[in-house]
Amino acid sequence: MNGAEAEALTPDRVFELLSNHRRRMVLYYLRTNGGSVGIQELATQVAAMENDVPADELTSQQRKRVYVSLYQTHLPKMAEMDTIDYDKDEGVVRLARRAADVDEYLTTDDGPTYPWRFHYLLLGVAGVAALSLFALGAPGFGAVPMPVLGAGIAAAFAGSAVGQYWQTQTGTEEVPVELSHYDR
Repeated sequence: MNGAEAEALTPDRVFELLSNHRRRMVLYYLRTNGGSVGIQELATQVAAMENDVPADELTSQQRKRVYVSLYQTHLPKMAEMDTIDYDKDEGVVRLARRAADVDEYLTTDDGPTYPWRFHYLLLGVAGVAALSLFALGAPGFGAVPMPVLGAGIAAAFAGSAVGQYWQTQTGTEEVPVELSHYDR
């Protein structure tokens, strides 16, 4: 068992890892681009994010400054903590098994989120109430056939699930909060 396996990824170690914006950018880029990338491409993309310019507008100095700090400092530290696999010979960086352990320390969005649990609870209560009123023969419910009532309740749940899926897919930020505010 190597040192990274023996030493737990404690909150202090996670905060140490995330204390540098370049390391946060490495994790972000790997997560959003398939989990594996060459170090040259990684350095280019991190430099582009840092300088807020497209990759093809970077100067060689901007690219080199990021490459050197990744190569000499940040990638070895991240590999030591087992959040990335860093193969210097191949020049490839991959997410490692402990990369997911840092997620709980990252914010996702400061904006309010829709209370889906409460939504489904109310939908369930309304469905049970409608079925109960139908079973009791309440006025207005007797005119609606049971299959139509059941289909309506099922459609309400299905529509809610589609709405929740759509909100989840379209509601993500392009760049997380952790990357938008950092010291250069």
